[in-house]
Amino acid sequence: MRLKDRVALITGAGRGIGKSIALALAREGADIAVADINKADAEKTCLEIEALGRKSLALELDVTNFTKVEEGINKILDKLTKVDILVNNAGITKDNLMLRMSDADWDAVINVNLKGTFNCTKAVSRVMMKQRYGKIVNIASIIGIIGNAGQANYSASKAGIIALTKTTAKEFASRNINVNAVAPGFIQTEMTAKLPEDVRNKMLALIPLNRMGSPDDVANVCLFLASEEASYITGQTIVVDGGMVMA
Repeated sequence: MRLKDRVALITGAGRGIGKSIALALAREGADIAVADINKADAEKTCLEIEALGRKSLALELDVTNFTKVEEGINKILDKLTKVDILVNNAGITKDNLMLRMSDADWDAVINVNLKGTFNCTKAVSRVMMKQRYGKIVNIASIIGIIGNAGQANYSASKAGIIALTKTTAKEFASRNINVNAVAPGFIQTEMTAKLPEDVRNKMLALIPLNRMGSPDDVANVCLFLASEEASYITGQTIVVDGGMVMA
């Protein structure tokens, strides 16, 4: 198992992509702290992790509150003794055109997506620096690379995550901590499943592989970046989009 004896914290892991990441890492031997704003969802994910024979801990966590994040890290240390891997996956959308976007919607998305990544990284890095080991994976988005009408807040938050990834990779490298980002494209989730067929078809027309990605497509890249196979990779953003954006 690639992650035997490792402990991972995944935020927003109660469902969707975060849950797939948690299960992928657990299958490879990691014990998992499942953090989510909805504790019931986190507990459901924990049951599946424990069915794989791994330890787990469900955390009801508001990533926008640094004090709460620190408290969560202390709970992980109490039960699972360390934190080797952090996946910053928690995120929200509140879409609207720039001229119609409220301050509240701008602030909410920036606070969860970008400040939440900052808070968790800052809190966990203190543990990783003492260990002189760590893997941090930040979930960005292709929207943070190419932008998208109606998503000024979301695109800014995800672009910020990419820049934050590069800076923290440089700051933490001397302590043997790798920091990378994953930028998913159109992924099959509960949200995309509700889209009208004509909208989905327009999306598919933009994707050379002619399919939406699955949460497992993202999870598998996160697993690689969390493993020793990626020990010489840091500060990078890996795009997982079926070829939609080619630089």
